[in-house]
Amino acid sequence: MVALDRVFFELAGFFSYTFFAQFPITRDFPWANLLLFAAGGICLVVGLFRAFGNARAYRGKIFGPILSTLAILIFGLFSYVLFYELRQVPPSTGAPRVGQKAPEFTLSDQDGRDVSLRDLRSKSKAVALIFYRGFW
Repeated sequence: MVALDRVFFELAGFFSYTFFAQFPITRDFPWANLLLFAAGGICLVVGLFRAFGNARAYRGKIFGPILSTLAILIFGLFSYVLFYELRQVPPSTGAPRVGQKAPEFTLSDQDGRDVSLRDLRSKSKAVALIFYRGFW
């Protein structure tokens, strides 16, 4: 049971990214997650030394290396996705900038009717566009 609580830091570092991603300071660089991974790594190293140093008391010669390997794989997956895969997303160079007018387009509304940006602008002074990800 001693090794399981040390893997908790690694799992917390992995799964807490979705929480920390809502704040710009932790979304741009995941320092809070990396601190959790570092704490988990230190605890795992200390736990391995205890398990192999006093094997009769801790009985961790089997679970210690298995959970350490699992923790390293979790950290590797996190690092690969965050520092490599997410950097492969192409930049949105053609997207309108803040304050710039959006280009003309026509989309279907929820009833299947075509709605153009020109029609919406003729009815009011400003138009707020909200795009929802997903499909229904």
